[in-house]
Amino acid sequence: MTKLLLITGASAGIGLSTASRFLSDGYTVVNLSRRPCPLEGVQHLRCDLAQQDFLEKIRSALELLLSQADRVSIIHNASRLSNDTATNTPSDEFRDVLEINIVAPNTLNRFVIPYMKHGSSVLFVGSTLSEKAVPGSYTYVTSKHGMIGMMRAVCQDLAGTGIHTACVCPGFTDTEMLREHVPADALEAVSGMSAFGRLIEPTEIAETLFWAASNPVINGSVMHANLGQIET
Repeated sequence: MTKLLLITGASAGIGLSTASRFLSDGYTVVNLSRRPCPLEGVQHLRCDLAQQDFLEKIRSALELLLSQADRVSIIHNASRLSNDTATNTPSDEFRDVLEINIVAPNTLNRFVIPYMKHGSSVLFVGSTLSEKAVPGSYTYVTSKHGMIGMMRAVCQDLAGTGIHTACVCPGFTDTEMLREHVPADALEAVSGMSAFGRLIEPTEIAETLFWAASNPVINGSVMHANLGQIET
C-alpha cells in the first residue's frame, strides 16, 4: 500500500517531528512550505501559502503524487501567529493571517480530497486558543477557532466516504514559534502552566497526529494535547 502524507510547514517544530514520525512508518512525506524540511527522504514542494495562487506552482507535482497513493493524509500544520488586538488590526493584516491559517487549508482540501480513498484523513493542527482566548493574539485566536469549524464541516460533508477528520490542539510546545513569542525569562512560568510542569515536546504532538491519522473513530473530534493545562 502506498501511503502519502502532505504536510504544510514541516521545516521546523511540530511539522518537522510529524514528518519524521510518518516517514518512519513508510509514508511518502511531502512538505509544502517556503523552507525545505531538513530530513533526508522528505520531498519538498516549495510554495508560499500566503499567496492566493500557491497551488498553481505545485499542481502538476501534487497530481502525480496523489494519483499514485492508496491512502492520503493531509495535515494542515502551517500557521501565522501575530501579536495583535481587536482594536489595532487593519483588515488587510487580518486577511493576511486568514490566507495562511484558513484559506490555504481550504484550497488544499478542495484539490486533494477528490483523490482520497477510504482510510484517508484530513487533520488540522489547532491550538489551546482554538477554544479559548487571551489578550494580544486576536488574528491567531480568530483563525484557530475557524479551523475547528472547518474541520467539523469537512467531517459532515465527507460522511460516508471513509475519510476522517480531527483537530489536534497542542498546548505550550517547545518550538521556534513559541520561543519567538515568549521571552526567555518567561518560559519557566509558561512551563508551569501544565499539570506536568514542563513544555510539550514536538515529538509528542507528532505521535498524537500519527495516531489520529490511523484511527477513524475520532472522526470530527477536537483533541486537546496539552499535558493538562492549569487554568488560572
